[in-house]
Amino acid sequence: MAEEMSQANIHFIGIVHSVLKKREDCPRQGSEQAPGATIHIFDEYMEGIADLKEGDEIIILTWLHESDRSVLKCHPRNRKDIRLTGVFSTRSPDRPNPVGLHPVKVLTVSGNTIEVSGIEVIDGTPVIDIKPDRK
Repeated sequence: MAEEMSQANIHFIGIVHSVLKKREDCPRQGSEQAPGATIHIFDEYMEGIADLKEGDEIIILTWLHESDRSVLKCHPRNRKDIRLTGVFSTRSPDRPNPVGLHPVKVLTVSGNTIEVSGIEVIDGTPVIDIKPDRK
């Protein structure tokens, strides 16, 4: 069972196009003045966005592909004055499975392109999934 569980596959459904080009350019959270971005959905997944519309609040799940997957403890928000904390108690992008969780608002949908409000990821970040934000 443990071996089967370690063999999960993720299929990227799209990619983020952003003005943010380097990790150090990214705000810590989308709510901290992150710029809007374009989500390009790959052709084979276009039917999945058929009912998204302007104003929808969604959660974009991303694969933070430049993350350090060996990190188990970190200083929250990269502040060395805060004690080392277990990574699962933080929002650090560096973690064993670097899945990003980004609540955004849909600004427009056109074909296989979704314009979204502030998202704190770099250009080229793979998209894993999109879910409605049911607060």
